[in-house]
Amino acid sequence: MAEQKTPRMDPLTLEVVELIGSVVARYHEEYEEAAGAHALTGAQARLLSLLSLEPLPMRRLAQKLKCEPSNVTGIVDRLEVRGLVERRPDPADRRVKVAAATDEGRRLAHSLRDSLDFAREPLAGLSHEEQLALRDLLRRMLKA
Repeated sequence: MAEQKTPRMDPLTLEVVELIGSVVARYHEEYEEAAGAHALTGAQARLLSLLSLEPLPMRRLAQKLKCEPSNVTGIVDRLEVRGLVERRPDPADRRVKVAAATDEGRRLAHSLRDSLDFAREPLAGLSHEEQLALRDLLRRMLKA
């Protein structure tokens, strides 16, 4: 059976892919450093950041973090011990538990977010129109 060859990326596409990879790597590196400064793992910081926006069921947290629900349970347990997260009954279905950030958890999540300079500083160098264009292009890429 003949092998199908995958077409090679053109140089511009390859450069864009590499630049996106570099941006993601630098963001994750700074995020991990910021989390560590608050004695959090990257996963704990990401979960806390999500919960600072709204309480979520464990299964939905696992989907958003792209991990197993059992992993989320352990992360929530550790954040709960620190008083950053609490479990509550879901108002829509009292059989379901949601995880929610406490006031202290929300403060820490905002402090963590405010300490991330990597994305903020380069974006500040773009005009409002350039930021809108970049946002729209990224949204389009994610929908494809």
